[in-house]
Amino acid sequence: METSRPLDMLNRARDKRVIVELKNGKVLIGKLNAFDIHINIVLHDAEEHEGGQLKRKLGSVFIRGDTIIIISAE
Repeated sequence: METSRPLDMLNRARDKRVIVELKNGKVLIGKLNAFDIHINIVLHDAEEHEGGQLKRKLGSVFIRGDTIIIISAE
C-alpha cells in the first residue's frame, strides 16, 4: 500500500511496535496506541534503549511530536 501522507503511515502502525528516536538521543520502543495531527504519540509497553540494549521499562508514555526525529515501524 502506498503512503500518500505521513499520518497514513502512523495509521498503519497503530497497535504495532515502533521505534522512536528523540532529539535528545533517546530511543524508545513500544506499541503505538494513539497520535494526533502534531505527531504527539502515546506508546504502551514502552522501553528506553541505549546502545541497542534495554535500559529501562517505562510502561505507557506520552511523547510530544516536536521532540521526535524518527518513527520507524518494526
